[in-house]
Amino acid sequence: MAGTALGAGDIEFNTDVLDLSDRTNIDLSQFARSGFILPGTYSMVVQLNNQPLPEQSVAFYPPDNDPKGSEACLSPAIVEQLGLKESGATELTWWKGGECLDIRALPGMEVRGDLTTSTLNINLPHAYLEYSAINWDPPSRWDEGIPGLLLDYNMTAQTSHQRNDRTRNDVSGNGTLGANAGAWRLRADWQGRVDQDREASARRSRLEWSRYYAYRAIPSLKARLVLGENYLYSDLFDSFRFTGAALNSDQSQLPPNLRGYAPEVVGVAKTNARVIISQQGRVLYETLVAAGPFRIQDLNDAVSGKLDVRVEEQDGSVHTSQIDTAGVPYLTRPGHIRYKVAAGRPSNLQYGADGDFFTTGEFSWGVSNGWSLFGGAITDNNYRALSVGVGRDLLSFGALSLDATQAQANVWNDTLSGKSYRLQYSKHFEQYDSQITFAGYRFSEQNYLSMSEYLDARHYGRNGELAGRYRYDEYTESWKPIGGSKALYTATINKQFRDLGTTVYLSYNKQTYWERAATQRWNLAVSRYFNLGTVKNMSLSLNIHRTLDYNYKDNGVALTVSLPLGRTGTLSMDADRTRGDNGFSTRYSDRLDERNGYQLSASDKSVSGYLNHIGDQADIDLAASQQRDGYSTLSVSARGGATLTPQGAALHRANSMGGTRLMVDTGGVADVPVRGYGAPTRSNAFGKAVISDIGSYQRMAASVDLESLPSNVEATQSVTQLTLTEGAIGYRSLPVIAGEKAMAVLRLPDGSAPPFGATVKNLKQQDTGIVNDGGNVYLSGIQPGAQMTVSWGGAERCTLTLPAVLPADALTDALQLGCRMVANDQSLPEQETLTGKRTNTEKTSS
Repeated sequence: MAGTALGAGDIEFNTDVLDLSDRTNIDLSQFARSGFILPGTYSMVVQLNNQPLPEQSVAFYPPDNDPKGSEACLSPAIVEQLGLKESGATELTWWKGGECLDIRALPGMEVRGDLTTSTLNINLPHAYLEYSAINWDPPSRWDEGIPGLLLDYNMTAQTSHQRNDRTRNDVSGNGTLGANAGAWRLRADWQGRVDQDREASARRSRLEWSRYYAYRAIPSLKARLVLGENYLYSDLFDSFRFTGAALNSDQSQLPPNLRGYAPEVVGVAKTNARVIISQQGRVLYETLVAAGPFRIQDLNDAVSGKLDVRVEEQDGSVHTSQIDTAGVPYLTRPGHIRYKVAAGRPSNLQYGADGDFFTTGEFSWGVSNGWSLFGGAITDNNYRALSVGVGRDLLSFGALSLDATQAQANVWNDTLSGKSYRLQYSKHFEQYDSQITFAGYRFSEQNYLSMSEYLDARHYGRNGELAGRYRYDEYTESWKPIGGSKALYTATINKQFRDLGTTVYLSYNKQTYWERAATQRWNLAVSRYFNLGTVKNMSLSLNIHRTLDYNYKDNGVALTVSLPLGRTGTLSMDADRTRGDNGFSTRYSDRLDERNGYQLSASDKSVSGYLNHIGDQADIDLAASQQRDGYSTLSVSARGGATLTPQGAALHRANSMGGTRLMVDTGGVADVPVRGYGAPTRSNAFGKAVISDIGSYQRMAASVDLESLPSNVEATQSVTQLTLTEGAIGYRSLPVIAGEKAMAVLRLPDGSAPPFGATVKNLKQQDTGIVNDGGNVYLSGIQPGAQMTVSWGGAERCTLTLPAVLPADALTDALQLGCRMVANDQSLPEQETLTGKRTNTEKTSS
């Protein structure tokens, strides 16, 4: 079947069936053909197989074989967004001098325009299209966004007061300053902290730019190019900081079912606490958590290697630990190759470039349906490492990989050579009871040094003569050994037993060394929902953790029973034992609405409160506590950003520092609620709102929250969908009509009425009404003194001006409005004087 432009048949209207006073004054010409659209250019949302593409201008032209017809012109720009396979794209033919696609070149293709919904519907057989999945589009449909500047921040301020009148204040924060230009993202990450002890007059402050870099997506390679200061993200080698260039296969550009795994951090906070996650001195994540168990799951999936976790309690205690992020087997689809290459000089956050020029590269090749071969190398003047491995898809039994690395390092006139072996296993159940398991084991010989350990050894000495084979990490405030790793065990299990209403989470990490004690961390969390008599949805959770980390030891167990109170409230009773100390507390948490929640907690040692507010400009957390010994604290954190573009500017919440966002334009109308995945954000005084809770390379929807719209606002288009690249500033218009509503009677200069079916538009070309019999029209979105145009026969015929003061009863007593003929329309005489009279609707023909 050849391509078809639907809606070309003629339709005749019998006006005798209409109850009209003047059947000769009717304009139904635009409805005479099914689906007929007058030649011209229209702003339309393109729908491909019921999936929306960006709104854009679509031209309609008479086809060569039908001078009185009209057919949509699919321009090369629109065709590029369809995501055609290369084999089909090379066989296309065009008409109107190459401006428009000849849809007959794609048998089975159908195109239909619909002015009532401003939509161009395209039906195209999937055989012509690139691979797509639910909420994922091929690269041809990705949107790089618009140019702009951004500043994101995450700030926390805390003041503490002791019984002896000693007061301590501190402010910490991190964020990103950035600029977007085309596909390029320019970023500068910053972090800082100020501590002040009022009585001791001591003040420590630090503000530093932790990273300058630029990056962009390379869609044709499914890769990400980064220039500047970066961290080595490798599946084979340890991460370290360097300055240079890196080109990596980007899993986030793949369909969701082919993407990787992001680490998570779990723990229990005795009080309201600040949690800081860093790597090699760079803050990756900082947040304020309420008392009780916490679980951080929104770290970037590119994070790998050791992470430093610091928990600052409001009772003044500080807990630090390290976790090793779990990996997944390095498997690749058959016939495909994944790769990562980088070159530059190692660098240090405090000292800048530090070390010889190095190069590294790694790959994974899908040899067959089930086997993958991978390997890589890293080298500089004094360090060389080579790694090879194999991965196997065990089908219903999961996936397994094994690799070996040989490294040689020249350090302080000594040559160290050793091997390291690693075994990894992963299984992801998609069925009824989902379960994700990551397990890994790594054994290293005594003289094996990773690249990061080699770089540390260059500074602190091979045998500890410079710093006792230790380095100082100011974020964990402890001395850390260098090298000497023997065996590393990691495991993460997450399983749901739906029949029992139970969820089990287990994480285990143990690192042994050749010459010193092992470090260990494990956490077990079990939760169960159940009903007890008339009380529904009660929960019981058990959390057990153990940490052995150099000079820190922590064992703890916490038991929590929760029961719902009211519609959204929860009462929880906690019993815990940590480091030999027993604790009992009661917590009550509730959500006031979609934007505000709070928690109150009391125990035999302290009372505390926690308040969370999701604002339009920022997320605000407020926490306060009073200890039995007189120690009190007050903390406040704010997480937000500012985005400036040629289309406008707005303050907003920030989901990830320097991340992807969408600016929504409501046509200058303020206080319009729009939402992505989370709570709505209201447009500012200039009609701009920025949504930051969206992902990269996945189709997302932004919509007007119709239930929360002000009474005088109507949405002409309530939903838009798009796929943004990483770090993009997207821009979409969701036009709304704001203003009063009124009944009106329109009169032309000769006293007659515009024809039945004539349309009324405001100066923004938004439809505000359709003329009924006798010139009656229901108008929406009207403003005092505003001008509107009335069109029929495919052209603007006259203009009207609303009164400077609108009556309060305009819905019951209609306005009588004169309509002045436009200058180029000579079909009627010049307009007479506007009467401005009001006519009672009960006496007006309708």
